[in-house]
Amino acid sequence: MILSRRNLLAGSGAVAALAFVPTASAAQLKAIGLQLYTIRDIFSKDPFGTLGQVAKIGYREVEFGGGGYEGMDHAMLRRTMDKLGLTAPSVHIGYDALLQRFDQSVTMAKTLGATTVVLPYMTDEHRNEAGWTAALPNFNRFATDLKKAGLGFAYHNHDFEFTTKPGGVSLYERLLKETDPALVKLELDLYWALHAGENLTTLIERLSQRIYAYHVKDMRPDRSMAAVGAGTVDFAALFKLKGSAGVRHFYVENDQAPAPYLPDITTSFRTLRALRF
Repeated sequence: MILSRRNLLAGSGAVAALAFVPTASAAQLKAIGLQLYTIRDIFSKDPFGTLGQVAKIGYREVEFGGGGYEGMDHAMLRRTMDKLGLTAPSVHIGYDALLQRFDQSVTMAKTLGATTVVLPYMTDEHRNEAGWTAALPNFNRFATDLKKAGLGFAYHNHDFEFTTKPGGVSLYERLLKETDPALVKLELDLYWALHAGENLTTLIERLSQRIYAYHVKDMRPDRSMAAVGAGTVDFAALFKLKGSAGVRHFYVENDQAPAPYLPDITTSFRTLRALRF
């Protein structure tokens, strides 16, 4: 079974995380974030009320992505977050938007209070050798231009970057080798890397100097997504790795969270709040 043979602990991780007895030296997550794509349906209908519900659960950070946020009143979103005690350290902005509307994207990110722009997704046209070869120089250019604007840049993975291997070299390996490690950081989606068959311990230790944030979602034994604590991943073991020491943002995400969504993100929050490592 792929989870138990190739990857870090599967089967008892969630139980272990909740049953862990904290000690004086145990670490705890200080600020737990939510990728708003998880609740995109309700956020798109009532963004301000939904932010209030997110803050009431206990989240202190959000990451904008999906839900049509690009077309919303960003100044009003920022004022709402300020009132609720929420911050948005990073925002997801698509490849085409960065190519075609760079200045507007910078303004949007800054208005929302973000300090980092994350490239969240690459469409099928880029998921091959020619498309990836054409895109990677733009990753470096985005990062360079964003730095001039006072913003950082990171790339968020799915599974295809690991599993697509033109000429035997994965797209992710090329990303690591052909982009500037000082400028192009990584938002490591733990679920998707695991889904691709990566050993998370090995990957995190290798990428430690470049990891900006984690997307935290759990995996059931059948490899489907789950709220944190409802699956098999031992997040305590991952977060105490030396390679995790520089990670400052831990964003809960569940692409497939069931309606009405709030119970799912509440489970994830409570699990991470109780976690000691």
